[in-house]
Amino acid sequence: MPVSRVRSLPGRFRSRRHKPGRVARCVAGAALLLVGAVGCGDAGGLEGAGATPTAVGPARLWPELTPASSPAFEIGEVNTEVVKGVTVPGDDVRRVDPVRVVRAEIAASPGDYAGDKAPYRDTNRRMADCGKGPEHGRCPVLRPYYRDLTGDGRDDLTLGFRLLPGKTTAVRVYTVEKHRLVQVMAWEDALSGVELAGRSLVIRSPSEVAGYEYRLQWTWDRDQRAMLLTQDEMLRTGPRKHSLQPSPHPSGAPSVTPSGSPSASPTASPTVSPSASTG
Repeated sequence: MPVSRVRSLPGRFRSRRHKPGRVARCVAGAALLLVGAVGCGDAGGLEGAGATPTAVGPARLWPELTPASSPAFEIGEVNTEVVKGVTVPGDDVRRVDPVRVVRAEIAASPGDYAGDKAPYRDTNRRMADCGKGPEHGRCPVLRPYYRDLTGDGRDDLTLGFRLLPGKTTAVRVYTVEKHRLVQVMAWEDALSGVELAGRSLVIRSPSEVAGYEYRLQWTWDRDQRAMLLTQDEMLRTGPRKHSLQPSPHPSGAPSVTPSGSPSASPTASPTVSPSASTG
């Protein structure tokens, strides 16, 4: 089952690249330390970025509360299991049949797939169309992708298959450990995009809030030997409405706390748009 979502406010990050040769034209020595701030005296000069809100420091809320020592809900952050009945010839995950991997999951969860009332009954029925491999005919198994996500120098398997008759898709990541195929990540959702970036898998899903989407990122963790959900946020996808007058305070932050000190402002973390991999 998908984990419960805790959404964060969208974050934005802007970087500005220097044109080739710009630094070489700047004054040597101490002036190099100032090139990022004052430029090189070119004809264009500095460009204003517009009004920016005043920085507001964080303020701790409810300091009298005793810090929790254990989670309130069982989310299942570490999700790993050996895939039974599937061998890995030569420890090469590319030689593993993706259709056989999905069949193994269906066999391990008959209540989800077998019978007329099973939630994913059509997935089970359409597996009969997978004789020629993924994405042939009505086969619900999607094209597999391969990339080294664990950093061991060997490819890992990212696999997806449709959960029918609904509109969700299952996404799985598998690696090879001790000659066995091990599932190290699992998620089901309605998908608007899936990307691989470095050691991370990024899933984008539609949001019930118009103009926004969910962005979830799993990253390989060496200590847990699993892909952990390292980022979960809501991002704007539609055009942003700009106000004629700058807001006196960061969006969504009250002006003062009960003690009269400035309130905490949500810290916007940089977001990176990962590039898609085709394996």
